[in-house]
Amino acid sequence: MQKSVVAVSLLLVLSACASSPKSNPAPTPAPPPAAAASSPSTGTVSDSDAESKKLAAQLQDLQKKSVYFDFDKYVVEPTYRDVLQQQGDFLKAHGNETVTLQGNADERGSNEYNLALGKKRANAVRKYLELWGVSERQIKILSLGEEKPRLTCHEEKCWKENRRVDFVYGPNP
Repeated sequence: MQKSVVAVSLLLVLSACASSPKSNPAPTPAPPPAAAASSPSTGTVSDSDAESKKLAAQLQDLQKKSVYFDFDKYVVEPTYRDVLQQQGDFLKAHGNETVTLQGNADERGSNEYNLALGKKRANAVRKYLELWGVSERQIKILSLGEEKPRLTCHEEKCWKENRRVDFVYGPNP
């Protein structure tokens, strides 16, 4: 997602800074107001910019949401239905977008066990999205096990934050 936001932001900056080469120093007269208003291309760039900004903001918002799991579990709780529906609705509406479901675990357990648990959690979220109508080609799975903790203390409040599936949009991370 951060790569998508950076790419969209970069395109916006570049399009705002773009200028044509100055081969003729003589000023060009502006078209009369009536002609400018009837031009078919008026507003196209700003509409495209607005749509790009809206998409970038929507992706940023979606990536802030995660699905959390109980200790040693990989069942998606009903409390995350709204999060999954938002993700699914976005993916169905934007068929060219892809999401990587990053499965995470807390630090307890072996590395192998946590990688397997992260994969099971990501697959549980994938199954829900596919039931919601999202194409399987839009979904990638990546288990990070305990390698990407959100919090690093060694108590329940941190472990709870680390038992999750994150949504990362754009090219494979």
